[in-house]
Amino acid sequence: MTAHEFLELLRSHPDHGITFVLPDGSEVPPHFHVTEVGHLAKSFLDCGGKRHTSEACLLQLWIADDTEHRLVASKLASIFDRADGLLPSLELPVEIEHEAPVLTQLPIIRHEVVEGRLQFHTESKHTDCLAKDLCLPDFSLPALPGQTCAPGSGCC
Repeated sequence: MTAHEFLELLRSHPDHGITFVLPDGSEVPPHFHVTEVGHLAKSFLDCGGKRHTSEACLLQLWIADDTEHRLVASKLASIFDRADGLLPSLELPVEIEHEAPVLTQLPIIRHEVVEGRLQFHTESKHTDCLAKDLCLPDFSLPALPGQTCAPGSGCC
């Protein structure tokens, strides 16, 4: 879900409550706070030597002791609006950052409107090799200490 789509939902349902559903089907406690709206940018090199970048809009959720606190869509939209100019584009995907129980970043993949609530579903992130054509193991012996691993050799 992009930041644009996320904001449109918030603005079109201003009085709705908000629920974030975790990948295991449980929900973030309803008294969460949004403590950050951030621009997350990552530049990296894959094991095949190719450079990549990725970007996201990151909403940090924090659970406090004020169990009566509830955030409605219009309030979250106003928090988001205060970050105007921080995001280079509203086409960035939205992720939440939540301690579940360790600090985890979870992309929002879909939404539902359920009984006066906007319910945002998340999914787990997974690692992957981006240079499978060069680096997938071919079950050969790894290089000995001091030897280099040539692209395509299966030892990286």
